[in-house]
Amino acid sequence: MRPHRLPLLLLGYLASVSFSSAVPFENNAIVRTLELGGSLVHVTTTYAIKALEPGVKTYSLALNPEEREKTSWLQVRIKGEKNELPIDESEPDQNRPYHLINVKLPRALAVNGTLNIVLETVQTHVTKPWPERASQTEDQALKFATDLFVISPYSTGVQRTKLRILNPRIISFTEPKNVTPFTLDSPVTRAGATVTYGPYNNIPASANQDFLLTHQQPINFHYYHDQPVIELLSYSRSHEISHWGANLNTEDKIHLYNAGPALKGHFSRLQHQMQGFYQPKSQPHIIPALSLDLPPGVSNVYYYDTIGNVSTSHLRAVQSPPKGMPVKSPSVLDLRPRYPIMGGWNYSFTLGFDTPLADSVGWDAKTGKYVAELPIMTLFPAAVIDNAQVDIVLPEGATDIEFFTPYPAIESQISTHVTYLDTTGRPKLTFTYKNLTPKHVDNIYVTYKVSLSAHLKKPIAVAVAFLSLFGIAMFVRRIETSIDPKTKA
Repeated sequence: MRPHRLPLLLLGYLASVSFSSAVPFENNAIVRTLELGGSLVHVTTTYAIKALEPGVKTYSLALNPEEREKTSWLQVRIKGEKNELPIDESEPDQNRPYHLINVKLPRALAVNGTLNIVLETVQTHVTKPWPERASQTEDQALKFATDLFVISPYSTGVQRTKLRILNPRIISFTEPKNVTPFTLDSPVTRAGATVTYGPYNNIPASANQDFLLTHQQPINFHYYHDQPVIELLSYSRSHEISHWGANLNTEDKIHLYNAGPALKGHFSRLQHQMQGFYQPKSQPHIIPALSLDLPPGVSNVYYYDTIGNVSTSHLRAVQSPPKGMPVKSPSVLDLRPRYPIMGGWNYSFTLGFDTPLADSVGWDAKTGKYVAELPIMTLFPAAVIDNAQVDIVLPEGATDIEFFTPYPAIESQISTHVTYLDTTGRPKLTFTYKNLTPKHVDNIYVTYKVSLSAHLKKPIAVAVAFLSLFGIAMFVRRIETSIDPKTKA
């Protein structure tokens, strides 16, 4: 390298560093809306962004690390559009007071170009009953905490945070302090069932330690909630495909927990019956029944708990739609447990049903494969599933197995499942998940091949079993078992 070219290269390098360190965006406005529920909190944050540099296609979002840890579902899209934008999340860093998410924009913005980005998340285990105990006749109150400001690596012109609940029964909420640099009006207002923090104006880049220590503060929200707080501590689903029976058997083993305020005192069956007589509905921290949507065309539905079969249930079944037609309405199963599930109580039960195989499995003539579309879980409205396992048992002899999940599993594996009349066993796919919400109700797609010889394994096994049984019977009939056999005259 020639000596006189070194300063020019150094100057170019410094220029590139200076250019890359410039802030490429600013936020014209940020509006965060939190829909408070029981086990789940839905958060929608809209960023009205403005480009300060040309050709930049990556916008960075920042979240509190604790908030990201409790976020089980996350999606970024353009406002008014359904397609999800690709994201790249940074690795957790203890030295960084925020979690960074890089969003790839569909197109590069020109200078002063604007775009509205929507971040949707579902948070789990962020509310808690307060007070922690309640009697059968008392209301259910919950407490929720979050940060006042939405942090961002870019400056923000105006920012609002709205907290909404199902009814206007708000007990209390935090009055923020030391926000005079950003507003001279009332820092928080209430209108019915909505509490609004802001507008706060001219907020500098907040994804840094100085801003968080100086201005960030927690806000608490205390409110009455009129729906049960349901958690599924464990959920185990098994799909078993049978080509010979043209049937899909689905079985769910469920450990349900009422995460509302724990029962104060003893449970009174008489008081519960009187409440049901004088009031149209029981207290929200009592779960008297569950209503679940099942697929159309269900049959052989069974429901039992640790004691045995539970007959207090009612099924409203609908027929399967014609092939290729959309499902208009599901079958509805009303479950009534043996006893009302009070706050802090557990209830374990098993639910199973059969559906026609043609509703879930089809044949792809192009690839010569079967294609199975299998739901991950049954929808439990407003509930979180802490730990879930989904097993898919394929026919014996299935090969060339591939699967496609709507979102990554914590763990996935293929093993062998052996049951009656099996010879070598059936392939079993196992998927493990955590913190599933109604947003995760989706299907796993599995493709596989079953050869003619594999199809014949079952009838051959049955024929061999019967022939063996008949052979043993014939052999036994010819054995003299008498101790003192009679002689023929």
